[in-house]
Amino acid sequence: MDNWLATAKTLSEALPFLQRYDNARVVIKLGGHAMKDSETMDQFARDIVLLKQTNIHPIIVHGGGPMINAMLSKLNVESEFIDGKRVTTPEIMEVVEMVLSGNVNAEVVRALNRQGGKALGLSGKDGDLIMCDFVDEKLGLVGEPRKINTKMLDDLISTGFIPVLTPIGTDEEGRTFNINGDTAAGAIAGALNADRLLLLTDVSGVKDADGDVITQLHPDDVAHFTKSGVIAGGMIPKTETACKAIEDGVRAVVIMDGRAPHAVLLELLTKAGAGTLIRGDNSPINE
Repeated sequence: MDNWLATAKTLSEALPFLQRYDNARVVIKLGGHAMKDSETMDQFARDIVLLKQTNIHPIIVHGGGPMINAMLSKLNVESEFIDGKRVTTPEIMEVVEMVLSGNVNAEVVRALNRQGGKALGLSGKDGDLIMCDFVDEKLGLVGEPRKINTKMLDDLISTGFIPVLTPIGTDEEGRTFNINGDTAAGAIAGALNADRLLLLTDVSGVKDADGDVITQLHPDDVAHFTKSGVIAGGMIPKTETACKAIEDGVRAVVIMDGRAPHAVLLELLTKAGAGTLIRGDNSPINE
């Protein structure tokens, strides 16, 4: 009986959060590490479908770095990273598109549909969903999102779909670009004026010099920690994405461990929260 009462209490305490996020749009970047375990993937999918049932509108942008690395290794193709971004040659671009659009996207869609959701997988190339600018010669075919087809996403959301997006884009010349998954998610969140951007990764959040998770940051703090080297490597594009998304109108961004059980529900529907919350001056202190 005590367990049932505890469950009922948890459900009851979720009410103000359900009211808070009613009809909100939440962009969720699902990292490749969080998809390696089928049980974790199914649990994530169940939680996302639950959010949709409660009139919270999730938009999923998935990565797939470990899967890309595995395929490149299998094909004996070497890969290089600069500031956490993959240098993308034409050969690597073919592998990235094959793995992300052909395998990973379909897997996420299947997981959501198995839980009763209505998920639809899209590449950023579909319907010119993500139009890109060329970033830097040294990075190769890496794109920076310039324009998001928000009408396509609005239509999908309003008809009950859960969009599942591959971070690949195009330009006016029809070239295909690899986009950092965090960067793509941030651009989409900004274009949609999303309430939340959740960056699910394989670490518990931004850590200080002692290795402890920092629960809350301001963009000015991010700049300071990056300059001092506390924020480094793959965390750089994540925090850059967070700051840019907030600048573009996203209410707050959370960097969190996507492998933790029910991480998304804990962050959105409980007082506990999860990971590192990054918010700007216009976001209330209790965010």
